[in-house]
Amino acid sequence: MFLTGEFSKISRVSKRLWHYYDEIGLLKPAHIDPQTGYRYYSARQLPRLNRILALKELGLSLDHIAGMMQADVSDEEIHGMLLMKKAELEQMLLEDVQRLRRIEARLQYFR
Repeated sequence: MFLTGEFSKISRVSKRLWHYYDEIGLLKPAHIDPQTGYRYYSARQLPRLNRILALKELGLSLDHIAGMMQADVSDEEIHGMLLMKKAELEQMLLEDVQRLRRIEARLQYFR
C-alpha cells in the first residue's frame, strides 16, 4: 500500500488528481486510515487508472468514464474505441489539409 503522494510518483498522476478521482467516486483509495485520514492506494489499482486515462484521452467526460467503469468495459472495447478515435482524427486531419491547400491556392491568386 502506498500513500497518495508516493502513489502519485509511481503512477505519474498528480496527487491533486488522485484526490479529485476519490471525491467524484471514480477511483477510491484501497484503504483510508480512520485515525489519520491518510489515503492508501494499491498497485492493483494501476490498471484501472490506465483505463481511466485512456478513456479520458479519447475525450470522454469523467461522468461517461465512470459509467463505463461501472459497466466494466473490456480492454478489447477500449482498443476498438482507440481505433475509432484514430480514424476520426485522421479524417479531421485530412479535411484540415484539404482546407489548407484551398487557402494556399487562394493566396496564390493575390500574388
